Amino acid sequence: MLEAYKNTTPPPKTPADAAQLIARALNMIQRADLEGILEFYNFPIPSLPTASSNHQPSSLPEGVQFVLNTLPVYDKCIGDGDGFTAYVSTVDPIEYAKVPLEVRELVRARTKARTCRNYQRADALLSSLNKAGYKIISCSDDEVLARKYRIRMRGIDAPELEMQYGEESRNGLVKLIGGKNVKVYVYDLDQFGRYVGDIYCNNVFIQEQMLKNGHVWHFKTYDKRPEFARWEREARAANRGLWASGNPEKPWDWRREQRNARQEAIQVY
Repeated sequence: MLEAYKNTTPPPKTPADAAQLIARALNMIQRADLEGILEFYNFPIPSLPTASSNHQPSSLPEGVQFVLNTLPVYDKCIGDGDGFTAYVSTVDPIEYAKVPLEVRELVRARTKARTCRNYQRADALLSSLNKAGYKIISCSDDEVLARKYRIRMRGIDAPELEMQYGEESRNGLVKLIGGKNVKVYVYDLDQFGRYVGDIYCNNVFIQEQMLKNGHVWHFKTYDKRPEFARWEREARAANRGLWASGNPEKPWDWRREQRNARQEAIQVY
C-alpha cells in the first residue's frame, strides 16, 4: 500500500481517489473480495480494470452458444464417463457480469466477517454461497469466487456406475481431465440442467479419446457425427475397454429397464 501511495501523483485527496489507490495496490485480490474490502471501509466501488480473457475464440463452431474455461476439475466431481461438475472463475469479466447481486452481497459480507474474525458467520455465508451455485476456491495462494457448472459430454453415453464397466469408464475420464483445466464448447442445456458440450483439455478432444479407448458408446440418437461412429468401430474391432466383454449392455437400455422396474414397484405398492 505504501509503495502504491508513493507512486501516485498527485496523492489521493478524496474517497474516490483512495478507492482507486486501494484497487491498484490490491489488484491481485479476487475482484469480489476487493469490493468487499472497499465497502467495509466505506469507500466507493471504483471502475476496476478487467482481466484479459480468451473466453470466446475469434470464431466458434456452428451451434456453439458460448465457451467455458474451467478451473482444474476435481476428481471427486467426475460423476461417470460422460459427465462432471466444473467451476469457472468469476475473474473472467464475462463470467463476473453473470454473478447475481445477492451472491456479490454474500461475498462482501463474508469478507467483512473474516476481516472482523467472525469465522462462524463467514462459514455460514460460505454455505449460502454453495447453495447459490458458487464456491470460494483456493487458487495460487489466493481465493477465487467460481460458478458451478454441471457438464454433460455431447455425443457419447457412458455405462452407469452400477453397470458393468461403469467404474472403469469413470476412471478413464479422470485420467484425461482430473486435476486439469478444460475448455467446454456449450451447445445446449438439457432437461436436467446440465450444459451439453464438446470438451477439450490441452488441445485434446476428450470425447474422441473416450470413444477410441472403448470407455463409452457413441450416442447415435442425439449425435450423427460420422467420426464418432468411426472411433467407436475402431474400439470395437480392437476389443478395447467395454468392448472386451463381447456384448456389453447399452446404457440407454439399462436406464429404461430401471425406469420400468421402478414404475412396476410403484404400481404394486
